[in-house]
Amino acid sequence: MGQALRQLLDTTDRTSGVWRFSTLVMPANDKVVSWPEGNTPAITRAAVSAYAGVNNLVLKHEGMNPTGSFKDRGMTVAVTHAVRAGATAVACASTGNTSASLAAYASQAGLPALVFVPKGKVATGKLAQAMAYGARTLIVDGDFDACLALAREVGSELGVYLANSVNPWRLEGQKTIVWELMAEVGWTAPDWIALPAGAVGNTSAFGKALREAKALGLIDQVPRILAVQASGAAPFAQGFENGFAERVKVHAETVATAIRIGDPASWDRAVRAIRETHGVVVSVTDAEIMEAKAVIDASGVGCEPASAASVAGVKVLRARGMIGADDRVACILTGHLLKDPDATHTFHTGQNRLANAPVAIEPKVSEVERILKTLR
Repeated sequence: MGQALRQLLDTTDRTSGVWRFSTLVMPANDKVVSWPEGNTPAITRAAVSAYAGVNNLVLKHEGMNPTGSFKDRGMTVAVTHAVRAGATAVACASTGNTSASLAAYASQAGLPALVFVPKGKVATGKLAQAMAYGARTLIVDGDFDACLALAREVGSELGVYLANSVNPWRLEGQKTIVWELMAEVGWTAPDWIALPAGAVGNTSAFGKALREAKALGLIDQVPRILAVQASGAAPFAQGFENGFAERVKVHAETVATAIRIGDPASWDRAVRAIRETHGVVVSVTDAEIMEAKAVIDASGVGCEPASAASVAGVKVLRARGMIGADDRVACILTGHLLKDPDATHTFHTGQNRLANAPVAIEPKVSEVERILKTLR
């Protein structure tokens, strides 16, 4: 069955990297709301592999989706379901990327959208997208967790369709990151899949995708999931250290705004994913995240801060000897470089080892010649 299904998926219309897997995501998918999304590259960069200490490392860049993040994969399915269900309005709480994605897909579907974002905690690029795509952006005096609590109340009391990762259709779309990755590497599963973890929706989606891929015969072995959190927003990592004996909540603070979440909404499903894949959850510092980002950026790829947590996490586990130099590793980059230009500018104009600050010069050829000599 697995071989036949692989052939079917490999020959299906690939206009959308999500809806090519429609038989496994949402059968009878009439009224599809699609940009299209998906079909993101799986690329290699020697500099990134060397930095992480892994010879065979692939970067799956979800920042190449229409609104610049992996959220589009889940949102196309969630908004399609909203339309099919007759929703009259949609809403989400967001640290930025979800709001941008929902705003774009809701606009395409002709649905009013409300996005709840924490005051002063959303990167400018993401906030600009939500406004530009036409969503009514509501600035909440609180953190992401307060925004999600409010969004859930609104969904329950006002009948507004909630499009956060607690929505199972979101996770159905996000599963396709894994399936598309497997197709790109010839359906030979890597040893590890590393990803940033905030609300841990992707962690749970990846676990479900791998579970189903193995059951359907699409893959012969199941990769281990490495979920990486920022040390200032690491409740899931703390839970992992305690064997997930209890659910942990923290006050989240990190430069990686996309994963600045203190109470992960998909906790239980993500725990199952980690256990089933013999996975690992680790935290990395903001300094480690930004240094990994600088290496990824300088390789000509680029990503937002949270994305770089995946590579930073691999580097940490390689140093501990948990990941071997010859292990096959796939790192998920979840968002585009321009999602948070302020963080990038701050890094490169600060006192950082890999900083690449702009240089002020006089309008003279001799000045340019002087700079050229420093580059050789």
